[in-house]
Amino acid sequence: MEESRGPLAGIRVLELAGLAPGPFAGMMLADHGAEVLRIDRVKAVSDTPRRDVMDRGKRTIGLDLKSPEGVAAFKLLAGRADVVIEVFRPGVAERLGIGPADLHTVNERLVYGRMTGWGQDGPLASTAGHDIDYIAIAGVLSMLGREGGKPTPPINILGDFAGGGLMLAYGVLLALLERERTGRGRVVDAAMVDGAALLLSMFYGAVHGGHWGPRGTNLLDTGAPMYDTYETADGGFLAVGALEPQFWAEMLARMGIDDMPGRDDRANWPAIRERLTEAFRSRTRAEWEAVFEGSDACVSPVLDPREAVRHPHNQARGTFVEVGGLPQVAPAPRLAGVPRGDLSPATRLHDLSSWGLPGDEAKALRAAGVLA
Repeated sequence: MEESRGPLAGIRVLELAGLAPGPFAGMMLADHGAEVLRIDRVKAVSDTPRRDVMDRGKRTIGLDLKSPEGVAAFKLLAGRADVVIEVFRPGVAERLGIGPADLHTVNERLVYGRMTGWGQDGPLASTAGHDIDYIAIAGVLSMLGREGGKPTPPINILGDFAGGGLMLAYGVLLALLERERTGRGRVVDAAMVDGAALLLSMFYGAVHGGHWGPRGTNLLDTGAPMYDTYETADGGFLAVGALEPQFWAEMLARMGIDDMPGRDDRANWPAIRERLTEAFRSRTRAEWEAVFEGSDACVSPVLDPREAVRHPHNQARGTFVEVGGLPQVAPAPRLAGVPRGDLSPATRLHDLSSWGLPGDEAKALRAAGVLA
């Protein structure tokens, strides 16, 4: 059986350069076989190619989209593309002449993926924002943090990457699948505020159903002593997720604790937490790792990114790979029988003829400073 180059082999993507969530969506598509061409600003192109992990497996050019010649060239490229990824504020692409309506006149099969923080419409659509703002308005940030403390934002995962880039890639795939039936492309409106809210669907249901209390008082938000982190003797930390009774019993048995108060009574939770805090501080993280190795106690060391690369499970799985002497996360999810794609840094694409831009036209655009 011939190995596939990936389920997206043959799909061509034009990625307009932007901040991290856009390149992340393009990376996910490239990881699974898509041919991704990143369009940079001409002035951003230098003799030293970028080494951003999210540019892996892509090709790149610089194009002046503020010039009529650059816009015309972009339309030629879009005529051969399957997907465009655009990350401007609402209305900017239209003013440049490369909005969905402009490009669908040259390629009705084009999937036009748009990603913003607030979406293409709504009272906040034209305003600036960052991940912390999007998850705040989505209701997500209010749920993050410990009891009695202020809302604690994580690094920009929930809005930018999970609610933004991941949802955009998902939307693009939905539109490509639909195109197989209809023959026509579609505009994807991926808003980080929408995606962040979607990620907490289960918890919104719990809140509105009266089954979720204030921040930091619930089973899964550090309110319960059996789902929290604990410091060890050497300043390390352990993650405890012993929710089910059998896992809880396994953890206590391995710790040598046989007189713990009953956890079904929430009134006992402070005493349980205090007891666990004292116990875990009695040994180093490595000593506790040895105690729980191979068990179902659901106790794991809290690893930093450098340690995670070296962990035996991650090494056995190939969760991280080395490219250019530096580790990076391998593509996910994995498809059986599909080899890992090209993870090398983005390279310049000099011959654009296969994208519909003849060599003589490209040469003239380079001479005019429109194409880099």
